Amino acid sequence: QVHLLESGGGLAQAGGSLRLSCAASGRTSDMYAMGWFRQAPGKDREFVAAITWHGGTTYYSESVKGRFDISRDNVKKTEYLEMNSLKPEDTAVYYCAASSLTGIVVVTNHSGYDYWGQGTQVTVSS
Repeated sequence: QVHLLESGGGLAQAGGSLRLSCAASGRTSDMYAMGWFRQAPGKDREFVAAITWHGGTTYYSESVKGRFDISRDNVKKTEYLEMNSLKPEDTAVYYCAASSLTGIVVVTNHSGYDYWGQGTQVTVSS
């Protein structure tokens, strides 16, 4: 089992920045990748960014590329999402996810993850 604890959500103005953190505990040695997804009211959960745990390869959705930066600290077992140039359309509940799946893992899809955090609200005002 892997347990995920998110922090860092809150309120920001358009053009501002926020940093999300997600601390992993438990069987973290099994983790292949970690990611961030978000869900706005009335919309499906969508992929935001992902990073492979050992190689550090990163993936971004087109809507956040160039504005958001995902990183991880293998010692602290924590991933981060630095969100810059925030827009009102970035408002959503942001979920941290971890994958310990084997085989072909699509890290840009929610099916590629087997552990989820509880979510943290990000609100961007115009």
